[in-house]
Amino acid sequence: MYSIMAARYKYFPEVKTKGMAAVPKLVLFTSEHGYIPLYVNATAGTTVYGAFDPIQEIADICEKYNLWLHVDAAWGGGLLMSQKHRHKLSGIERANSVTWNPHKMMGVLLQCSAILVKEKGILQGCNQMCAGYLFQPDKQYDVSYDTGDKAIQCGRHVDIFKFWLMWKAKGTVGFENQINKCLELAEYLYAKIKNREEFEMVFDGEVAPKIKALMMESGTTMVGYQPQGDKANFFRMVISNPAATQSDIDFLIEEIERLGQDL
Repeated sequence: MYSIMAARYKYFPEVKTKGMAAVPKLVLFTSEHGYIPLYVNATAGTTVYGAFDPIQEIADICEKYNLWLHVDAAWGGGLLMSQKHRHKLSGIERANSVTWNPHKMMGVLLQCSAILVKEKGILQGCNQMCAGYLFQPDKQYDVSYDTGDKAIQCGRHVDIFKFWLMWKAKGTVGFENQINKCLELAEYLYAKIKNREEFEMVFDGEVAPKIKALMMESGTTMVGYQPQGDKANFFRMVISNPAATQSDIDFLIEEIERLGQDL
């Protein structure tokens, strides 16, 4: 929402003082309507499949037609810490805005979310209400540190401070090792499943929910499942815990197989 509002303000700043009646009819999906496009959202790490959009190619189109490019890197943004995997986000530096949730892959405590905007001052121009009783210009410190007039909700927790503390403790190399390890475990799990005759890539849709219920009742593991369109449910294994090991992956596979034998 922040990025959409910033994009609208960027191209039609009069919306702030004159309202929506003063600007053309804007829609986010224009292919069937023929209205004015202004915003494109690319995803770097989808929730279910972990897929990455081709940001470079999308950025080329946005630059050609003067569109605001937003990259949703809430899940996949952590890969920027890894020299091995950051190529998946190639072109993200061309985005007008980016969202990133360090509380996901980075393992920062909830809540820790950020929106990064390339153009300096646009968030403040879009959202500020110039409340004189809060944001006096003659304070004894640099008033640019008053972030309240840049956000919709004004007052808020300094959530990013948790991420800063972790970065100071782990360092960039520590975060890189953490990201690489998580992806290595995901690859290990894929290889183990692929080479076991007891598993199929897609099974009966009722099996995954029942096995998850049994795992929860026995208190052994917590794994999500997700339907694939109109196909069956499948286990969605998300690895973001830096303490996870290959033995944990082996246990997970054995547990799924054990609990599924009687279904």
